[in-house]
Amino acid sequence: MTTVAAAEVLGFPAVWLRDNCPCERCRDPRNGQKLFGILDIPANVSIDRIESSAATFSVTFGPDGHRAVFSREWLDRQLGPASGDGRSEEDKQLWRAGDLAGSLPVASWSQYGNDDACRLEMLRAVQLVGFAVLHGTPVVEGTVLDVARTFGYVRETNYGELFDVRVEVNPSNLAFTGLEIAPHTDNPYRDPVPTMQLLHCLSNAVEGGDSGLVDGFQAGAILREEDPGSFEILTSTLVRFAWSDGKSSLSAERPLIDVDPRGGIREVRFNSRSMEAVRLSQGELVAFYAAYRRFAEVIARPELLLRFRLEPGDCVVFDNVRLLHARTAFTDRESGHGRGSGSGRGGAGGSRHLQGCYADLDGLASTIALLEKKGT
Repeated sequence: MTTVAAAEVLGFPAVWLRDNCPCERCRDPRNGQKLFGILDIPANVSIDRIESSAATFSVTFGPDGHRAVFSREWLDRQLGPASGDGRSEEDKQLWRAGDLAGSLPVASWSQYGNDDACRLEMLRAVQLVGFAVLHGTPVVEGTVLDVARTFGYVRETNYGELFDVRVEVNPSNLAFTGLEIAPHTDNPYRDPVPTMQLLHCLSNAVEGGDSGLVDGFQAGAILREEDPGSFEILTSTLVRFAWSDGKSSLSAERPLIDVDPRGGIREVRFNSRSMEAVRLSQGELVAFYAAYRRFAEVIARPELLLRFRLEPGDCVVFDNVRLLHARTAFTDRESGHGRGSGSGRGGAGGSRHLQGCYADLDGLASTIALLEKKGT
């Protein structure tokens, strides 16, 4: 090794280097967790000596003589700007419906289950474009839970591990009618909100009932470009969402568009059905509602809506804090029930029956990382 000047590790102060020491005294070799806290580092820590080789830097610290060895490759990777966690718009492929023509992220259930490369491709698609569709899953109740467990953990809520989407005689939610459902995100009244949703089709023998997705990050980016004032209002105004029935009372307060510290769009919460009265001054209310309407108009642009039809055995997996999902109105072909009144056949006999569940993006990201580490 050769002794070199501290300038060769320019940009890394002594406290940062000591805090990131990779030796076994500082990090558990089994899991990489630190074995010390910031108060265990001397307040007057300094660099006494640096020795270098072709692959490493060896740093000796004062005043206690602690020694750390860093690879040049690892240090080089730390010089660039922070890459983020993959959740904000800068890490996504924003889209309008036409951008995905002929290139929807779809795969068969058998290939997804038996080919790690296919699974990795589909899960990356959920990260990048916000969704993927699996064809040919078993048309069996509860299958949606099996799909979720291929990449993460089911988020159980007051609706249970899974929920049924079908026409009910006394619906507790508009989803359980045949009415049209405008683009929205689910569960904005939770904090944390379930960041992923899955919908599995068991039957869809109805007139109508087509599904739709809108890229909320794209809609937010359009609003920011066309009307930056409205974008600023919607990212800085807290909105209360709430939902309750006889068993649960839920509420959360978040902006319609949430941004990270760099200003990138990170979450969208948009659900007029569960939005409570906004409490602002009269002038602020006028400005908020103008911005809210402007954003809704962007979301409603036909070129942003990707329409498709779920057939029995199809399962769509999507990012619930980015994509807004929708449904056209439908009528039961046999009974004529469903559209408009919300009355119809309850139970498993309904001719449009989806099952859904929630999961989270951290589980998805973990599975992707493990598949990549495996060398898929």
